[in-house]
Amino acid sequence: MHPPPARASGASDAAAVAGDEFVCLVGEVLRAPSLYVFSERSSRMLVVESLTKSFSLDDSELRAVDHLSFQIRPGEVFGLLGPNGAGKTTTLRMILGLLQPDEGYAEVDGVRTADDPIGVKARLGFVSASDGVYPWLSVREMLLYFADLYAVEPDVAADRCEKLSRLLGIDSLLERRAGTLSTGQRQRVTLVRGLIHDPPVMLLDEPTRGLDVVGVQTIFEYIEHLREVGKAVIVCTHRLDEAERLCDRFGLLHRGQMRYSGTLDELRQATGQRHLVDMFVELMRSV
Repeated sequence: MHPPPARASGASDAAAVAGDEFVCLVGEVLRAPSLYVFSERSSRMLVVESLTKSFSLDDSELRAVDHLSFQIRPGEVFGLLGPNGAGKTTTLRMILGLLQPDEGYAEVDGVRTADDPIGVKARLGFVSASDGVYPWLSVREMLLYFADLYAVEPDVAADRCEKLSRLLGIDSLLERRAGTLSTGQRQRVTLVRGLIHDPPVMLLDEPTRGLDVVGVQTIFEYIEHLREVGKAVIVCTHRLDEAERLCDRFGLLHRGQMRYSGTLDELRQATGQRHLVDMFVELMRSV
């Protein structure tokens, strides 16, 4: 039998963590020991080289990703941007090893997905708009379950669970069944789950979809401090206004191809437009 649900603390919990405390807590949590030994040498934490994926339709073939290449350094936030159907999620699924590419490869911390899919998964954290919580488990049970899947030592997992939960304002929810949580609370649980094994690379797929203002701000703080502790981060989104605030570099994806890639200043020079929204509208009009 499960204990009765504890009372929710409300969406304001996430906003209560002050900026300086947030930085200190992230550093404290992510300096905890990890079972996995990650590469110290690579200045290219994620390499995507000529990734290509096609799907067969009834009477034709759809090329969802077309010879896509990019690299991400530690401590860098890369925005993989595009409208729905541009190939963003298909790209993430190939990086995660959930889809086999037709051509090309993805390499995470020096390990290719095709060579060591389990090793690559240990090096990746994934957060999407589809939270995927297990409704019959308590939040604590679910977080510790995922830590165990990644072979995190139990005492390390318990410590991270407490500290990351406090960091993201869900510490009062740890004994509640995940199925009773609100959308914003479930998303914060997913953020903790993505960090529980201390991966060097984080993949965020439409992380702000369906969130209120407080939830969106929580995501912004989360991404900012992933950068500060040296994670390599991909943010996939069609919310170009949010990406402009968050990302160090951008890749503009359209019909599976990288049309532009660079910093905001480089994209301004290449396109003659000042804002990402205007760049993308111009891009889609030109193809």
